[in-house]
Amino acid sequence: MNIRQLLLDVDKAVARPSLLEIAEAIDACQGVEAVNITVQEIDIETVGMNVTIEGSNLDYDEIAKAIERTGAVVHSLDEIAIGDRIIPRVQRVR
Repeated sequence: MNIRQLLLDVDKAVARPSLLEIAEAIDACQGVEAVNITVQEIDIETVGMNVTIEGSNLDYDEIAKAIERTGAVVHSLDEIAIGDRIIPRVQRVR
C-alpha cells in the first residue's frame, strides 16, 4: 500500500519537544518528502497540532514511533491518502 499523505493530531508539552525536534524526527523517516506542523491550540500545559506528512510509501508506525520518541503523543490519524497521487482536498459548503 503506497501511503502518500497522513494528517495526524499530535499533542506535546509546552516546554518540550520543540516543533523543530518533531519535524526533524519525522523528516528522518523513510519516504518522507514534506512535513507541515500547524499549532491548533495552546493551553497551560499542552500544545495541540495538526501534522501533515507527504511522501511515497510512508510507514505510519515508523512515523508515530519517531514522534513519540521526541516526547510528543499521536492522538489520532485524521486523514490518509493512498495511491499513485494525492486527491486535492475540497472544502464542503453546508
